[in-house]
Amino acid sequence: MRAKFVRESADVRRQALIDATAKCLAEKGVAGTSVRAICAAAGVSSGLLTHYFEGVDALILATYRDVGQRVSQAMDDAIAGAGDDPLDRLRAFLQANFREPVLDADLLATWIAFWSLIKSNADVAAAHADIYAASRTQLEGLVAAAAPTFSAAQVRLKAIGLTALVDGLWLEYCLDPTSFSAAEAQQLVERAMGHALRDQ
Repeated sequence: MRAKFVRESADVRRQALIDATAKCLAEKGVAGTSVRAICAAAGVSSGLLTHYFEGVDALILATYRDVGQRVSQAMDDAIAGAGDDPLDRLRAFLQANFREPVLDADLLATWIAFWSLIKSNADVAAAHADIYAASRTQLEGLVAAAAPTFSAAQVRLKAIGLTALVDGLWLEYCLDPTSFSAAEAQQLVERAMGHALRDQ
C-alpha cells in the first residue's frame, strides 16, 4: 500500500507543475514562464521541478500534451453524450468547441504560447502535429459516418473545411467575445455542416 501512496503523490505533484505551467503560459507567455514562476504558481521548490522534468522545455512539452488531451477528452465526452446517430455525433463534436471547457480565453492564451514555439522547438512542433492529426482523423471518421457515400478525398476536404471554420470562429470569439455569441457560432457551424454533407 505504501508504494501506491508514493506513486499517487508523485502523479499529483507532477500534475500540479503542469497546471502551474499552463497558468504561467496563459498569464505571462513563454518569456515569463521560468522555473521560478512555475514553482511559485505551484507552491513548490525549484528542486521539485527538476526532479520530475529535465527542465522548463520538457515541462512545457508535457503541458502541451496535457492540454491537448483535455481538449480531446472534452470532444470524446461530447460525442459519447450525443448517442448513436452519426449526424448528432458530428454536430456534438463541432459544437463542443463553443462550450466550456474548450471555449476559454485562458486556453487561447495557452495555445498562443505553444504556437509561438512551433517554429523553434522541434518537440513542440511534433506534439502539435500529433494533436492536430488526431483531431482531424477523428473528424474525418465522423464525417464519413454521416456521409457514407463520400469518397475518402471528399471526406478529407470536408473535414479540413469544417476545421478551418471552427478554428477561425473559436479564435475570434476568444479574442473578442463581444463580436458574436457562442450560440451564433454554433448556428454558423450547423449551417456549414449541412452544406458540407449536401455538397458533393
